[in-house]
Amino acid sequence: MSCKFRLLLENADQLVVICQKEEEFLLLEGMQHLVVLEKASLVIGNDGYIKAIGPTETIHGQFSHAEFETVIDCSGKCVLPGFIDAHTHPVWAGDRVHEFTMKLAGATYMDIHQSGGGINFTVEHTESASEEELFCSFKQRLERMLRAGTTLVECKSGYGLKLDTELKMLRVIERAQREMDIGISSTYCGAHSVPKGKSVKEATDDIIEHHLPALKQMALNDEIHVDNIDVFCEKGVFDLESTRQILLAGKAIGLHLNFHGDELNPMNSAELGAELGALAVSHLEEISDEGISALAAAKCSAILLPTTAYILRLKQPRARDMLKAGVIVSLGSDFNPNAYCFSMPLVMHLACVNMKMSLKEALAAATINAAYSLGRSHTHGSLEVGKQGDVVIINAPRWEHVIYQFGGHQELIEYVAIKGKIVYKNERILGL
Repeated sequence: MSCKFRLLLENADQLVVICQKEEEFLLLEGMQHLVVLEKASLVIGNDGYIKAIGPTETIHGQFSHAEFETVIDCSGKCVLPGFIDAHTHPVWAGDRVHEFTMKLAGATYMDIHQSGGGINFTVEHTESASEEELFCSFKQRLERMLRAGTTLVECKSGYGLKLDTELKMLRVIERAQREMDIGISSTYCGAHSVPKGKSVKEATDDIIEHHLPALKQMALNDEIHVDNIDVFCEKGVFDLESTRQILLAGKAIGLHLNFHGDELNPMNSAELGAELGALAVSHLEEISDEGISALAAAKCSAILLPTTAYILRLKQPRARDMLKAGVIVSLGSDFNPNAYCFSMPLVMHLACVNMKMSLKEALAAATINAAYSLGRSHTHGSLEVGKQGDVVIINAPRWEHVIYQFGGHQELIEYVAIKGKIVYKNERILGL
């Protein structure tokens, strides 16, 4: 006999709801008042969605253990929404550990890029790798993200540049979407760099005339489903006008605009994102005051990436200025061969220490606001009835430990569930 419900989490010392009024996102004021229930329980149905949440006594009065496939006693523990990583580059071959040594010796990102390293190095290795090789390494990376509490991740192509390799990467992402539990938002990032031997105009025309029509046709054929389009808008890469052209062409085939901007040089990318109705702009270390105001007015999320500023020794993104101006601030790991970080708890810690965000602000930025940046805040990012049952259970009596314990998530995260299905169980903690 099948059970009526999939999962009951009961007796949690703290159950971090985040928000409970169907908010799409939280601004500065809302971030200060995250909803946290004490001695609470959560019910997830067989369809993977949250059916009830509230005080344990109330839930016990409405449901019996016999109705559940799985019951977990969360006494002494905290339950949080699954973390959402709003910006990653996880499909590639050929690591760049040698470039880390160069950076430590003083080489800049563009020094390495212009010498044929950086993105170009990874493009060569990714092009020569088989689709199966790319999938196997990608799968392992997603599993590591999952163990760190990430339940929804944005995944970009962008180490192909040529159409055939870009499509190979997107097929790998599509396969993971179909075969794995972790949620994926797929992003086409063919404008990640200008291919060798091409001008910016030639690369732009190739994307608009060949890449995007191919994506549109493959979507119609139910072969590949892409959610977002990204462009590296940067001096020496794609300028503002070419970025505009590519984004508009992507928007015309139904893709959300979610792109790199104002990272190494002020490019007015934030202003462009606001003008074009982008869901989000990432990086923004060099954003202008006008760009901050434009993002706030347009409700365009700023995806801040503290790992990148840290590893490249860039100035920190102006998180406090953005929050005070009413910008929707989100967080991402920027996982890639240049910033090798799988852990959203570590990202939140760096956001607090280096970008001066509070614990509450960082958690909201890695849940409800990150969901908004991917167009998913109606289903993800908070623990509300009707939303997808993605949760992280930590072995600590206060939720703040997930950020406070710097680099310690391996001994802290006890369970991860997606749609109420336990997808990670920490055997070291549980003694299994």
